[in-house]
Amino acid sequence: MSWYPRQHELLRNVGGDTKALTVIADPGYYKGEEIVDCYAAGIKALVPKVDTSWGKARGRYSKADFHYDAEQNEYICPASQRLTYRFDSVEHDKRLWVYETNQCTSCPLQTKCTTSNAKRIKRWEHEAVLDAAEVELKQQPDAMRQRKRLVEHPFGTIKHWMGSTHFLMKRLPNVQAEMSLHVLAYNLRRAINVLGVAKIMEQLQVA
Repeated sequence: MSWYPRQHELLRNVGGDTKALTVIADPGYYKGEEIVDCYAAGIKALVPKVDTSWGKARGRYSKADFHYDAEQNEYICPASQRLTYRFDSVEHDKRLWVYETNQCTSCPLQTKCTTSNAKRIKRWEHEAVLDAAEVELKQQPDAMRQRKRLVEHPFGTIKHWMGSTHFLMKRLPNVQAEMSLHVLAYNLRRAINVLGVAKIMEQLQVA
């Protein structure tokens, strides 16, 4: 993989310092460019990837069903055929590598894969970082459950308190102040429910 000049540096940050900042987000926030930027900045990003491919929605194989062989720089399809690197491409300012096989017409799985005589797959130049990040997320199966325990209760409670009006203030500084008050109120109420008023008053007097 010597033709990935920046990959080695980025991959060192995946699974690196266990004390580094870790961010956990819902699948709706998945964006490859932002995940790569996180690891470039030394931030561990755990975000599940959702397969939204056109073919998958119609019952066909998607890119996720093709295994990437990093040593050979090839993709292996569900029928064990290899898609070899053919050329580079640039789409939406992203550099892509294109892999292809022309063995589809004789393949018994063609109807589940493609309507063309050849199958083509594109790979982003920084996709190795995304692959490594996905492996790291699978190694931490409790990460998303922990996120739900920490985030969903405050989010749901505050949203319920705010009601249908949501933010009453206008302009970002005012909205930030309003949100800070909501968070402060939540934290105080949560502390009262968990510790009780007497314990909180005792701690305040010690401080």
